[in-house]
Amino acid sequence: MASKKRSSRTKAPYLSIVLPMFNEEENIQPQYREIVAAIDPLGLDYEIVFVDDGSTDGSCDSIKEIARKDKRVKLVRFRKNFGQTAAMAAGIDFSQGNVLILMDADLQNDPRDIPALLEKINEGFDVVSGWRKKRKDSFIWRTLPSRIANWLISAVSGIRLHDLGCSLKAYRGEVIRQVNLYGEMHRFIPIHASWVGASITEIPVNHKPRRYGTSKYGIVRTFKVILDLFTIKFMGSYATKPIYIFGGIGVFLFGSSMLSGAAVILMKLYLNMSMVRNPLLLLTFMLIILSVMFILLGLLAEISIRIYHESQSLPPYRIREIINIE
Repeated sequence: MASKKRSSRTKAPYLSIVLPMFNEEENIQPQYREIVAAIDPLGLDYEIVFVDDGSTDGSCDSIKEIARKDKRVKLVRFRKNFGQTAAMAAGIDFSQGNVLILMDADLQNDPRDIPALLEKINEGFDVVSGWRKKRKDSFIWRTLPSRIANWLISAVSGIRLHDLGCSLKAYRGEVIRQVNLYGEMHRFIPIHASWVGASITEIPVNHKPRRYGTSKYGIVRTFKVILDLFTIKFMGSYATKPIYIFGGIGVFLFGSSMLSGAAVILMKLYLNMSMVRNPLLLLTFMLIILSVMFILLGLLAEISIRIYHESQSLPPYRIREIINIE
């Protein structure tokens, strides 16, 4: 199946809980039990949508076993690993709820925080973001890089949240379904939502140490965040007026070239240094030009891929099978 699917069901549940996962076999059953224990007392009509992002262990079989007994449990299974952003996009596409809760399937997010998220939604907010105030991860390899990334994202985007990397978030359905997700942009969903006028707030949530399996995150993701920030800033500020950024960089480079040219001339006049035999100066400016070219090519590629997907209505994933989704 290569296209998005919308159910024809007339009565949608109030709440959809979406859980992207990859090789979380040992966590599936306890995660399901914790969600049911947290949501059943609220008396809400809800569904649980697992998105299997090409798992190679028994994760899919565990979900099928649960789904046979509980029709509120849905499964969207990918043909291969497409990444967390694609898994979240599929969960959003195949969910039916008026309110969506996105969370990890590794037991580190606590379903008991869901009622607090829903309270904020009922107060009128469109997006409620979880803040792992007391993280149970390695400080050096997980917490510190996350804090640096969150500071950078807040500074560039203007969206002041402490923990954009926390997957546990609540969204109004009409807001999150207006957000198109591609690449590795899942951590920026609140920023995308702000572009369509969403009101955003943040509340502290529990964070539990991982009990089973291994983390799929690492310090490398911090560098990916930095690269993604170029795209976020560009798409948020310059997508409809790219001449401002391209022209601005061009003016800056032209001004820099005038200053460097003047410096070379002064070095020739007062220090008797050759203008054509200054390899360090030549190398420096060659690297500057190359770095600018690569950044701009990256931004152009981001625009092109969005045009490609949106013009053809192609989702960034492919489905192998679907369970309990009408």
